[in-house]
Amino acid sequence: MEAKEIFNERVSSGVPFYRVVKKGQTIRIVDLEGCQAVDTLFYNANDHEERYSASDTVREQGSIFITTGTKLLSNDDNVMLEVVADTCGNHDTLGGHCSAESNTVRFGHDKKYMHSCRDNYLLAIGELEMHPRDLTNNINFFMNVPVEEDGHLAIVDGISKGGDYVEMKAYMDVLVLISNCPQLNNPCNGFNPTPIQIIIKEA
Repeated sequence: MEAKEIFNERVSSGVPFYRVVKKGQTIRIVDLEGCQAVDTLFYNANDHEERYSASDTVREQGSIFITTGTKLLSNDDNVMLEVVADTCGNHDTLGGHCSAESNTVRFGHDKKYMHSCRDNYLLAIGELEMHPRDLTNNINFFMNVPVEEDGHLAIVDGISKGGDYVEMKAYMDVLVLISNCPQLNNPCNGFNPTPIQIIIKEA
């Protein structure tokens, strides 16, 4: 029997989004037009001190990329979510999120005050009465960050197509915090931020 859809919302380009996904529910992130980067953080909804850990996830999975079957671990080594479906097949764990500081270093001082994922996160955590120290390494869904022969990471054109999605099942009540990346200075979203769709289904 098809799981009951309990939430379905279009998230505009370049803005933050947050929502609690209950244990057993699934959340699907849909890249509506393709080549968009969706910077995402996860927290234990009942204890924000427990949050997604990139290092623990990479260690346990033996891969720096995320796809179907990947278990997303917390800093307490608990499984937070599992990727149960993925039509893109390559999601970044190492690239981090853009900020005023990184825009300045990478693209010049005139880009410092362009909107960034860190700005989005700060807006959201302010509403959630969280603290900037709660920000940590995020997942970049749909972002293409290959490792070059010299070991450096590259941010290149995305490989996702319009309608591609990643779906995760929650193993605990999870606060999902998203910045639908507003970056205009690198090809992570084709220099053209676009909307995404968030769909949550009941257990």
